[in-house]
Amino acid sequence: MSAAQAAGDYSKYKLNTRAKFIIATAVMASLLEIIDTSIVNVAIPSMMGNLGATLEDISWVVTGYIIANAIVLPISAWLGSQFGRRKYYIACILAFTITSVSCGLAPNLETLVIFRILQGLAGGALLPTSQALLQEQFPRERSGTASAIYGMSVMIGPTLGPTMGGFLTDHFNWRAIFNINLPLGIFAAFMAYSYVTNYSPRLTPEGPVHDLTEEEKKALPPKSKIDSIGLALLCAGIGCLQFVLERGQADSWFESTPIIICSIIAALSLPGFIWWELKIDHPIINLRLFKIDVVRNGTALMSMLGFMLYGVIFVLPVFMGRVLHFDATQTGMMFIPGALITAFCMPIVGKAMQKFDPRILILTGTCIVSTMLLLMTQFSSLSGQEEVFWSLIVRGLGMAFLFVPINAVVLGQFRAQELGQVAGLMNLLRQLGGSVGIALIGTLLERNSHQNRQDLANHVSTLNAGTQYSLQKMGVSDLSQIPSRTLQLMDLRLENQVFLMSFTQMMWYVLLIYLLSLIPLYFLKRPAPITKESLKEAMEAH
Repeated sequence: MSAAQAAGDYSKYKLNTRAKFIIATAVMASLLEIIDTSIVNVAIPSMMGNLGATLEDISWVVTGYIIANAIVLPISAWLGSQFGRRKYYIACILAFTITSVSCGLAPNLETLVIFRILQGLAGGALLPTSQALLQEQFPRERSGTASAIYGMSVMIGPTLGPTMGGFLTDHFNWRAIFNINLPLGIFAAFMAYSYVTNYSPRLTPEGPVHDLTEEEKKALPPKSKIDSIGLALLCAGIGCLQFVLERGQADSWFESTPIIICSIIAALSLPGFIWWELKIDHPIINLRLFKIDVVRNGTALMSMLGFMLYGVIFVLPVFMGRVLHFDATQTGMMFIPGALITAFCMPIVGKAMQKFDPRILILTGTCIVSTMLLLMTQFSSLSGQEEVFWSLIVRGLGMAFLFVPINAVVLGQFRAQELGQVAGLMNLLRQLGGSVGIALIGTLLERNSHQNRQDLANHVSTLNAGTQYSLQKMGVSDLSQIPSRTLQLMDLRLENQVFLMSFTQMMWYVLLIYLLSLIPLYFLKRPAPITKESLKEAMEAH
């Protein structure tokens, strides 16, 4: 951030035409990646039937993409600096589009998984680069607006994905969910080719200036040396960690040899990566950024947000299917009103950041989301669509008060390559937080269900007055001759009660863990302008 920017008056700041087109390009590329992440899930049954694959095999269509995506997220800024951000961004959009069409044309499961992994590698750069492009168009005073624009695409994408996926799969076939990316990807690549630059614009009180002078271009940092050791350690560590989180529950955790091997590799690679990156002069990821208070606490808040967001999205559809008997389309439609509330409130929160301390807004969002989790702990067999609907509305409101100020507080402090690196770290930690949330909830849900079934089964006996009353209500007069159909109904009621107990227990766990986000919020200092000098000092400190 330049001194002129720090001292300038941006009350008359106005986006020019090029900046508006860059914003449109960034939003389009973000939506391409985000929608494609969630659109596949609803088409999995159709893929299984068409390709003759088991659920275990077809899960690699999702797992392979997520692992590849996680590897690229933190190094996207470094790759952009090596190959030129504009070329890299365009290449990733085109590669994402081509591999998406290749997935739609895949003749068998093996080919589909390979192209999904390649698609994940290409898509991993789209989110952090798009977020950096958006943030660069606004001064720090209006970073909330940039975060609101990005947040709307991030929140709307997962909501549109399942709905679009269900429609395309039902009316065409599962291949259509990949082929639809072709015209959108080509248009996004054309927009990027026409308007995106290799460098951050110079911000003036009147607006952004994208055409830098020759002196300003010469002052840009040169390419750094390739950190091959750091790259290898990062790929091994993040890849194996993501594999463990994605496959741990399905493979019975440490009863599986691949899980044990990957856990050992991750446990050795990640500390080794940290040690190596702090040692060398030109790291692939500048971990010294974590010495800055706003980065350290902001990324912690984002990881907790990911934990809550993906954890709830994972377990709530199961509740709606088991208790409310919703199908996939009805479940997807339930999430739309809350997402619209988020999209509506994000610009309002972005403008509110210009008047209020962003920490107050984050605290407000934390309280709102905690209220939503508390409401979900009260769900029972008597809960209906209305209770779930209002819980999701409260969640949507809380997300606007969290996503916008957290991103704005952190990313609004940086420019150029540092902005891209911090954006990559924010997206990575949100995804890792979500993976931890899904893995933890899935594991505890299974273990608690087993224990709860044992506890309840001990009370289901013909000698128990409650059981006798229930059997009489079901028309059984002779307890010595209970029809098999009645026993099946009793077992189904038992299973439903076991799930409800386990669900409410999970919501308490999620609530208590999420409240830990108050710790980094407490230590988060009110952001102050970061000059080039202070940023250089923070990153050169050992």
